[in-house]
Amino acid sequence: MSSEGQHPPLPDRLLPVLPMIYAVWADGMLTSDELHRIRAELRERPGIDAATCEALDRWLDPDAPPSPSALTGIRERIREWDGPLWTTPEGRELLTAGEEVMGILGEEAIRDILEADMPPGSHPDEDVAARIGPSPPPVAARPSFDPETLRRYLDVDHLDTRDRVMALLHEEEFRIPPHLPKEEHRQRVFVALQRLAHEGLGSLGFPEAYGGGGDPGRALAVFESLAYGDLSLTIKWGVQFGLWGGSVLQLGTERHHSRYLRDIGTLALPGCYAMTELSHGSNVRDIETTAHWIQESQEFEIHTPHELAGKEWIGNAALHGRMATVFAQLRVGEEDHGVHAFVVPLRDEEGKTLPGIRIEDCGWKQGLNGIDNGRIWFSHIRVPRENLLNRFAEVTPEGNYESPIPGAGKRFFTMLGTLVTGRMSIAAGALVAARTGLTIAVRFSERRRQFGPAGGAEVPVMDYLTQQRLLLPKLATTYALTFASRGLVRRYSALQPGDEEEGRELDGLAAGLKAAASWHALETLQACREACGGQGYRSDNRFGQLKADVDVFATFEGANVVLLQLLAKGLLTRFREEMGDLKVWGMVKFLAERAGTRVSELNPVVTRRTDEDHLRDFDFHRAAFRYREERLLISAARRLKGFIDAGVDSFDAMNRVQDHLVELAMAHVERASLDALHVAVVKAPTPGVSETLRSLAELHALERIEAHRGWYLESGYIDAPKSKAIRSLVNTLCGEVREDALFLVDALGIPDGILGAPAGLHPHGVGLQGREA
Repeated sequence: MSSEGQHPPLPDRLLPVLPMIYAVWADGMLTSDELHRIRAELRERPGIDAATCEALDRWLDPDAPPSPSALTGIRERIREWDGPLWTTPEGRELLTAGEEVMGILGEEAIRDILEADMPPGSHPDEDVAARIGPSPPPVAARPSFDPETLRRYLDVDHLDTRDRVMALLHEEEFRIPPHLPKEEHRQRVFVALQRLAHEGLGSLGFPEAYGGGGDPGRALAVFESLAYGDLSLTIKWGVQFGLWGGSVLQLGTERHHSRYLRDIGTLALPGCYAMTELSHGSNVRDIETTAHWIQESQEFEIHTPHELAGKEWIGNAALHGRMATVFAQLRVGEEDHGVHAFVVPLRDEEGKTLPGIRIEDCGWKQGLNGIDNGRIWFSHIRVPRENLLNRFAEVTPEGNYESPIPGAGKRFFTMLGTLVTGRMSIAAGALVAARTGLTIAVRFSERRRQFGPAGGAEVPVMDYLTQQRLLLPKLATTYALTFASRGLVRRYSALQPGDEEEGRELDGLAAGLKAAASWHALETLQACREACGGQGYRSDNRFGQLKADVDVFATFEGANVVLLQLLAKGLLTRFREEMGDLKVWGMVKFLAERAGTRVSELNPVVTRRTDEDHLRDFDFHRAAFRYREERLLISAARRLKGFIDAGVDSFDAMNRVQDHLVELAMAHVERASLDALHVAVVKAPTPGVSETLRSLAELHALERIEAHRGWYLESGYIDAPKSKAIRSLVNTLCGEVREDALFLVDALGIPDGILGAPAGLHPHGVGLQGREA
């Protein structure tokens, strides 16, 4: 081999390691120290004679690398060799030895040489496949389930209404382009809102007697479906019909319903929901706007006592709102009765601000600029006695305050309990944003191709484990939270008047789901943006706008950490009531049962089980999630009691365990979401759908356990080998779900015409499936 220059020819028996020698120098993969070690180890291999050792020393000498022509000679020698290089036992043995010593996969090095420089799309000689084995099989082209069947199963509640809204979103009136000037964006949103009202989609949640549909669940389906389009329109719809109309419906009585609801539902009476104040944020109980009862004129006087007590971030206030539900501290004579709600006019029919009302525009925001948020101040505004929304309290013409709820605290929380629909709506809207982002990112990941096997074609980036890890657990969690959200709406729609226990549970779960879903949406959109690389950073690929619009979901309708503490306090209250109802022997039995559960679950045999059947078992998942929630509940109660017994006041005690309470609330939501997904698996149609959802459920559960593995290890619930086995199985499940990933996002039901066929992510302006509504 004259092309090898000063490097001697290698004996034929060493030909199996030639590709790896070529790879060492062609890619510069090894350091000088590593080359010296490899030379020493190869010299010790059986059958290596002095001449072979000398040749290896020269070819692996870090101080005398081969010339480019010498490397070309190696490549050509391998390509021209027509004998069995790697299929004989001796050849395979030496190949394996080379892999062990050099840390380079011999078959990949061989493939790189044999298939290099071939035209794109061509295939190597059949001899190559015979010598080094076949390439990995392609991803299945057919789903293991029918995506349309899963879509109908997922959207089974009010499917006709969802499809109706989807059809409207295809129309030009609802195709609101991004990055419009603020004023134009607001006008386009208001025109679209008028169309929705004209279609009767604003009053679906109002009683039929006032022109509505009498179906709150259907109204929530409208809100959720609108979120596939412009999110400013979605929130504007929620402000007008959900907050303004909902407050009149839920806090008012017949006199308010008959006077206002029909006009609210048709958008003849645009309005606001004026609760939040700049100086108090989430602390509604201590807002400072006042409502003084004036006995002589039978009126309430609404007043803002100072600048920082102005109402802040009020949707519909800057332009369109003519009336508002205003929350204020009610004072009758010398008595304070806490926060109550009043209907207060803001503008006349021509849109002119009324005397005593001052409104400022909040201006440009990070997102949702199609909504006219504003600030409102009241200067001794008089409203009639009838403008008090009096479902829970009344002031009689004689000036007597009356309420069926004796305690001010309970009355306040009962009133705020009517906000449950707003929180359910925000959770649903956030999940729509997550579903939209995942649809874009998964389709991109199937279409985008990158680095394939050596000498082979590029592969879809979805084939990479890191891409699967980035997207597929979030897809599984999105399904879990979606089923949980739909189940909550179903329970709320079936709630019977007077069922206080169910109502309290729904209030807490709505608060927790809103927090979990909004945080999940933000994390998912960031992951989806990164999954699409530079294309995901383009403005017309939607991630930036979606993230900007959804960001505030973590704040409005209650800041997430506040809502989670609200949920945790409810869980602690129920725990205390449960314990308080037990007599001495009943409490002993109760604690023994809990202790027995812990003992059985902490049995070393269970703690250390790593077999796949056990790790995939729904019973294991449920037990792990339940154990985490229960232990956090009991330990939080114990810590609070310990602080209070030590003389710490209740406020400081709660403050010291805030992080604990947030963890408890999130554990509760995760357990409830897992239960909802398990129910969905059991009830799902077969064949295919139930099995696919089961894989999603397994991935969701194990990824969540993996995410909390530090806690489970500290608690002794799992040991280190089991933690590693769970991590390995999550990788396996990502591979299983990956086979159907494209079809799982198709089943989310977002037609290409609504998705927008983001630039750079789909060819020819349509999604991979080319599916329209």
